[in-house]
Amino acid sequence: MVTSPSTPCPSCRTAMQMHALPGNHGKAVELDLCFQCQGMWIDPQENLKLLPAAVADLFRLLHEQRGAAHQPLAAKMQCPRCTGALTQGFDVVRSGRYITYRCAQGHGRFSAFSSFMIEKGFVRLLTQPEIDDIAKRVTVIHCSSCGAPVDLRKDHACPHCRSALSLLDPKAVEKALQGYAHAVKSTTVSAHAPDVADALVMLERDRQHALREQKAQRNNLFTSDASADIDLWSIGLALVASVLN
Repeated sequence: MVTSPSTPCPSCRTAMQMHALPGNHGKAVELDLCFQCQGMWIDPQENLKLLPAAVADLFRLLHEQRGAAHQPLAAKMQCPRCTGALTQGFDVVRSGRYITYRCAQGHGRFSAFSSFMIEKGFVRLLTQPEIDDIAKRVTVIHCSSCGAPVDLRKDHACPHCRSALSLLDPKAVEKALQGYAHAVKSTTVSAHAPDVADALVMLERDRQHALREQKAQRNNLFTSDASADIDLWSIGLALVASVLN
């Protein structure tokens, strides 16, 4: 469900799209998304109300918008509620460290799509051997957190925001979905629980197929010009969408 856009993006200031996703107790959670900046505005506690099925819906939505023009986040961002400056900070979870841009007045925070997925455990950090292997084939990648270019010949983390390099991949998604499904079973069973179960069955059934597809897509990318500029987030999103769909 999409309602009329009303919230300005903290980065580019254009109107964000509001999307209603499954939430606790049958109440929809309305997230404001900017596909150009690849980020979302989250009101206080809003991210804690999302059901596991909502994350799968969000995956599909992001994949549908994969062709949208992407741009780096602005150096200074404003709260869409009070227009005050957002403060950049870091939160740490088991799956890694991610950036948040918070309103000092407590109106909410702005998160890149990739930061949200790190928070929810759907992203794994790239290992040093993986980074070295990619550096042999490509020169520059885009930081998943802030969109800045990263020269792998010199940097193994984003020089702008210092985020570790990460990848959204099917294995990380499967592990996270299993955790969320277990949480759902141990609390309240919702009308959206079958969606999560179906996703888990599909992930298990297609695991080997997804791994083969991942290898093929990487081979196609890495056999291109060595000066290629790639986006690991977009690659991972395509891989996960191929499994969920």
